[in-house]
Amino acid sequence: MSNILWRPSAEQVASAPIEHFRAFVNERVGLSIQNYTQLHAWSVDSSADFWSCMWDFNGIVCERKGDTVLSNGNAMPGARWFPDARLNYAANLLRRNDNSDAIVFKSENGDQFSLSHAQLRSQVASLSRALRAQGVVAGDRVAGFVPNMPQAVVAMLASASIGAVWSSCSPDFGLSGVLDRFGQIEPKILFAADGYHYAGKTHDSLKLVSELTERIPSVEQVIVFNYTERHEHPTENLSGRAKTIGASFEQLANDGLSEPLVTEALPFDHPLFIMFSSGTTGKPKCIVHGAGGTLLQHVKEHQLHVGVQADEKIFFFTTCGWMMWNWLVSGLAVGGTLLLYDGSPFYPDGNVVFDFAQSSGMHYLGTSAKFIDACNKAGISPMTTHQLPQLKSVLSTGSPLVPESFDYVYEKIAKNICVSSMSGGTDILSCFALGNPTLPVVRGELQCIGLGMDVQSYSDDGQALPNDEKGELVCVKPFPSMPVGFFNDANGARYHAAYFDRFDNVWCHGDYISLTDSAGMIIYGRSDAVLNPGGVRIGTAEIYRQVEQFDEVVESLVIGQSWDNDVRVVLFVRLRESLKLNDELIDKLKKHIRTHATPRHVPARVVQVEDIPRTRSGKIVELAVRKIVHGESVDNIDALANPEALALFKDRPELAV
Repeated sequence: MSNILWRPSAEQVASAPIEHFRAFVNERVGLSIQNYTQLHAWSVDSSADFWSCMWDFNGIVCERKGDTVLSNGNAMPGARWFPDARLNYAANLLRRNDNSDAIVFKSENGDQFSLSHAQLRSQVASLSRALRAQGVVAGDRVAGFVPNMPQAVVAMLASASIGAVWSSCSPDFGLSGVLDRFGQIEPKILFAADGYHYAGKTHDSLKLVSELTERIPSVEQVIVFNYTERHEHPTENLSGRAKTIGASFEQLANDGLSEPLVTEALPFDHPLFIMFSSGTTGKPKCIVHGAGGTLLQHVKEHQLHVGVQADEKIFFFTTCGWMMWNWLVSGLAVGGTLLLYDGSPFYPDGNVVFDFAQSSGMHYLGTSAKFIDACNKAGISPMTTHQLPQLKSVLSTGSPLVPESFDYVYEKIAKNICVSSMSGGTDILSCFALGNPTLPVVRGELQCIGLGMDVQSYSDDGQALPNDEKGELVCVKPFPSMPVGFFNDANGARYHAAYFDRFDNVWCHGDYISLTDSAGMIIYGRSDAVLNPGGVRIGTAEIYRQVEQFDEVVESLVIGQSWDNDVRVVLFVRLRESLKLNDELIDKLKKHIRTHATPRHVPARVVQVEDIPRTRSGKIVELAVRKIVHGESVDNIDALANPEALALFKDRPELAV
C-alpha cells in the first residue's frame, strides 16, 4: 500500500485560500515563493512579516493595527505582538449582517434550528446591552455551564464585545469539577441551560446551578437558557440565591431594540478566554488567552490550513468544555457557517454525525481520533449509506490518528477528501501541526507544521534532532497564541514552569514526536507518559497503533510499572462485549507488537478491564492509571468523565507477580 493516500487535483490546489495567500505574500513582500516548504520557511524566518500579511489577508477588523508587529521578539515568554493594536474579537466574528446561515444547530432529541448572521448579530447586541446594564466591564469574568448550542455562542460573543473574559465547561461536569474551575476565576455572570440531552436521557441542570451560585459568591446574575422544555419558566425552578438573581436568556437576547452592536476596541493581548487544563493531577491550571493572538491564529488555521471559505459549513463534534469549541466558533471570522450538535455521537446509533453531515451539506467534518476508530470497529460505512458530495475534509484531533484510521476514512467515508490530523492543545488554543488542502496526505502523519510555528524535535540535552528521530516537541520562536499567562499568577512563575523550565527560552509542549522527510509529523504520545523499559524510550501511541488493529479490542491503555529496579510495560485492554482475555489472544497481541514494533514494545503483562478512564474530552488518562497501579492517590477525579473506572486498576493481582 502506498503511503500517500490522497493528492489534491490541480483545480483543488488553485482554488485553495492558502494558494491565494502565497500569491498575496509574493506580491506584498516581493518574493517568489513556489511551494509550502518555502512558504513555511519564510513564515518562521520572517515571522513579523508573515503575521502582518496574515492580518491584512484576512482583513482583521480593528480600530488600528499599529506600526509595530513584534517587540522583544527574542524572548519566550516576553515577546509582544502588535503592541499598539486595538481590536475586538466579537467584531471580527460578527462582520457579516446578512440573512445567510451563521449557525445551524441540531440536538440529539431532534430539535433543529438556525441563526442567520443578522439574527446572531442582533442577539449579541441585545445581550451585550443587558450585560452592560448589569455592570459587566472589560476584564470581568463570565462563565458558561452550557451545552454546545447557539445560545452559548451568543453569550460568549456578547461577553467578548465588552471585553469580558469567557470561560465555559459542559453541563455533564459534577459540582466539584465546576467549582475547581469557576471557583478559581470568580465570575460575575453565570450562563446555564436548564438541562441537556445525552444518550436518550434528559438531564436537569438547575439544581446544580443553584448549588454553584451558593458556592461562588462572586456571581451577581444567573442567566438561564430554556433548552429541555422541562420547565415552562426555568428561572422559577432555581433555588436559594440563584432564584433571586436568575434571568431568562430569551428575554435578554431579544430586547426588541434596533440599536447597533457596540464593541470595545481593546489591546491585542486583552484577555478573551480562560481555558482549563484537564486537572487530572491537581486543580486545573487557568490558562488565559488573548483576543488578538487567538483570533489571528484561528483565522490562519481555518482559512489556510483547513481551507474554509465564505458560507462553507464546518462542524466539530465537541462540547463547550473542550478547546475545539472555541476553535470552531472562530470559523465565523472567515465567513463560515458553524454546524453545532448537542448529544451523544452514538445515539441512537453511530450514524448520527453522518446523518447531520448529509442533511446539512457539511464541508468539513471534525471529530476525535477515538470516534473514527470506534466507527471503524462498529462497521459503520457512510460511503455506502450516505450521500456526502460536499465533504472536503475530515479533521481529527484529541489523540494521534493511527494509520488504520486513515485507511478507514478513505475506504468507508469518502475518497476524494483531505484527512487532516491536527495537534496542539488547550495550552496554545490552536495547533502546532495540522492539515493543508494543497499537500498530499501521508498515511499516519500530520501533514505539515503550521505556518509561523517554528517547531522542532529536541533531544534531552536541547539539541535539534534530524528527521525521523524521536524527541520533545518544542517551538523555538514566539507565536501570537501563546497564553497571556495563568490567572492569579502575578509574577508568571507557574506559567514559566509549565512550558519554559525544560529548555531556556523555548516552548516545550510535552509531546513525544518525530518530524518526517515529507515535512510532516508523527506523534508517539505525551512525554510524561513515555515508557522507559531498560532505559529505552517508547511512546505509548506506538503500542496503541498495533493493539487497535485487533477487532477484539475496543480500546486500550498502556503504562510503565516500576518493577525489579526497572520499568515493565503493562497493557490494559477493553474487549468487545462477552469476550474474555485468554492466552491465545495475549500471544497474538504480543507477537503482533513484536513483529511490527520491537521486542522492547512487547508488554510484560496484558490485563483485561471493563472500562478505561478518560477526560471529558475523551482523552485516556495514563498518568492517573499509573498512580493507581502504584498505590498513589489521584487528586482530582472530578476531571474524569468516568472516575469509577479507576477502581478497576487498583490492586490487580496480575500486577503483583
